Amino acid sequence: MSTTEERPIGFGRLKRKEDARFIRGQGRYVDDVQLPGMLHGAVLRSPYAHARIVSIDVSAAQQHPKVHAVLTGRDLDGLGLAWMPTLSMDTQAVLATDKVRFQGQEVAFVIADDRYAARDALELIDVDYEPLPVVVNARRALDADAPVIRDDLEGKADNRIFDWEAGDRAATDAVFARADVVVSEEMLYPRVHPAPMETCGAVADYDAVEGSLTLWSTTQAPHAHRTLFALVARLPEQKIRVIAPDIGGGFGNKVGIYPGYVCAVVGSIVTGRPVKWMEDRSENLMATSFARDYVMRGSIAATRDGRILAVRVDVIADHGAFNATAQPTKYPAGFFHVFTGSYELEAAHCAVTGVYTNKAPGGVAYACSFRVTEAVYLVERMVDLLARELDADPAQLRLANLIRPDRFPYEAKTGWVYDSGDYETALRKALEMAGYEQLRAEQAERRERGELMGIGLGFFTEAVGAGPRKHMDILGLGMADAAELRVHPTGKAQLGISVQTQGQGHETTFAQIVAQELGIPPEDVEVVHGDTDRTPFGLGTYGSRSTPVSGAAAAVVARKVRDKARVVASAMLEVSADDLEWERGRWFVRGDPDQGATIQEIAMAAHGTVELPKGVEAGLDSETVYDPPNLTFPFGAYLCVVDVDPGTGKVTVRRFVAVDDCGTRINPIIIEGQVHGGLADGVGMALMELIAFDEDGNCLGGSLMDYLIPTALEVPDWETGFTVTPSPHHPIGAKGIGESATVGSPPAIVNAVVDALRPYGVRHVDMPCTPSRVWEAMQGRGAPPQ
Repeated sequence: MSTTEERPIGFGRLKRKEDARFIRGQGRYVDDVQLPGMLHGAVLRSPYAHARIVSIDVSAAQQHPKVHAVLTGRDLDGLGLAWMPTLSMDTQAVLATDKVRFQGQEVAFVIADDRYAARDALELIDVDYEPLPVVVNARRALDADAPVIRDDLEGKADNRIFDWEAGDRAATDAVFARADVVVSEEMLYPRVHPAPMETCGAVADYDAVEGSLTLWSTTQAPHAHRTLFALVARLPEQKIRVIAPDIGGGFGNKVGIYPGYVCAVVGSIVTGRPVKWMEDRSENLMATSFARDYVMRGSIAATRDGRILAVRVDVIADHGAFNATAQPTKYPAGFFHVFTGSYELEAAHCAVTGVYTNKAPGGVAYACSFRVTEAVYLVERMVDLLARELDADPAQLRLANLIRPDRFPYEAKTGWVYDSGDYETALRKALEMAGYEQLRAEQAERRERGELMGIGLGFFTEAVGAGPRKHMDILGLGMADAAELRVHPTGKAQLGISVQTQGQGHETTFAQIVAQELGIPPEDVEVVHGDTDRTPFGLGTYGSRSTPVSGAAAAVVARKVRDKARVVASAMLEVSADDLEWERGRWFVRGDPDQGATIQEIAMAAHGTVELPKGVEAGLDSETVYDPPNLTFPFGAYLCVVDVDPGTGKVTVRRFVAVDDCGTRINPIIIEGQVHGGLADGVGMALMELIAFDEDGNCLGGSLMDYLIPTALEVPDWETGFTVTPSPHHPIGAKGIGESATVGSPPAIVNAVVDALRPYGVRHVDMPCTPSRVWEAMQGRGAPPQ
């Protein structure tokens, strides 16, 4: 059962350690890296979305007095580096050789004395393009006469990437056939972009004498990048060091390897000097990994009295010109399995088809766990449509169908096992915090006055902490994470982790985990991350893996150190280890509490002259690799209140109540910060964010003037609450929180918008619910309220 009591671990509400340097402007980012003799690179990008490359003339650029080298796809082809593997086992051109397949694709790389000269020299490169037909509509890409984008793939005659199914089609069809009510709707989760404050970049320094490479990179997965560079550049992996310094936001955008990284490495090899490449904002928005872009048709079956029976989904997933999605190999559509939502069903089935289009590749785990965001949005919109069909209250319909606490662990109809949950408590708390009944009464009064007020609900179950490794991998690398812990003779500790922070507060929360387990102050624990020479191997940060996987590793390795400390203490106190008991920070003799030793005393003894039992090595350290037995399943209940201007269609989010359950809470301050950021993300996606294209494949969202993101002016004061339902299989019961708010907020907001427009007969509005889109929906459906 859940609780609403706040009992955080590891000293609770600590201010973040990392903020001391950030608020003073002393963070160190990739663009801050300055090396002796460093050169700068710039990428020439295609103006066409689809065109054959007839010729490339770089002679004028090579004559530029500040240019040291110009790389083309032909140059890389001679080095065997023209194509690189993607995270989805596809291939992607580093620099285009045969043709370009999306606007902004990399065509050439200039290396010069400074970034300005490098960019100036791009204008001197003459490329002769032969334009080809363009397809940017995913459904159109499946037509028999659509231009084939990946004609480089042997035997490829269409744009289909994969066909994937989950659930039982026959059982689902049977349930739909006998259902009293069936509701269907097609909806789009549009292409959006993480838009981190820091764009992507790298500094490569190849040492020809040592045959070694040091790479500073904006990466969320340093160890995975090291392995990929070893495969791509054919350098010995032990000779590669990847350093991810402070990262100015990632949100999935910095999971994959971009051609600019590879070009910087090749540039350093070719010139014999360090090479830096940093993209600008337009490059980041146009050519780095996007998210979403799912065309979904959902159907929901129910009885007349409101019992949900089954869900059926058909999806077309637009993966762009190369399939570079960061998804586990076995699950090309990610964790879309959770399209069943948080409800008890008799049957469910989904079919997902992935397609190539002339758009930038990707499909990152953008602040969601591998397509969970799209799945939750779909099912929560369908539940609201069902409530409308039945003329039922959306809250009561959800309460009647949520999975009951006594059903956990709950096996969904797609085979996933939800670890724990108390869904009704979370939803009732959200309704109570919002004053739901009073809001409905207020809405009725406002409608009588012609005012458009909407109330939207969203309930979500997320699947995070990718693992276990026997089921999940990327490029054959199992999704496990390691931790190394060393307690120095003076009792100070150093924890090495394999995940990479981009603002989540790892240096604070991971120190709190170790402090909880060893009973030492969090300030005595240094957390090391982002350097493959100083940290153990792991798959990195995305899909909210940090606390569910690496946080578990930190707890396990701390317990190993604590167990070793018990053996050392037994030698110090000359008693059997079995006779020792633990209290925070010390082992003591059972029945004689005064006879004991603190962790600090034990650490000194472990490095000193105490005679240790046979087989026990000196020192107080340990390491572990944590292979999670299952995903963790955080959940939450969200309620949004909007006002819509009937004259302009402008949507204002007046209130937002968010109740989250992330299992055991570590640092509530950081949790609240994560939720606030995710909720702002949701407002952006629901109301304004869109990477759009014209029919020629020109990107229409290539700047922050065109790709709108929310500011403090567009968001309300968030009202947050929580319940605590620990995960039964996680060492400390934690489930993860980093992406929950981004998953749960868009459906709540869109449900509120559609609810506000009910007097106009509006049934659905696709995101983003911009003023023009809302206004058009109002004009085409019914008469305005009197």
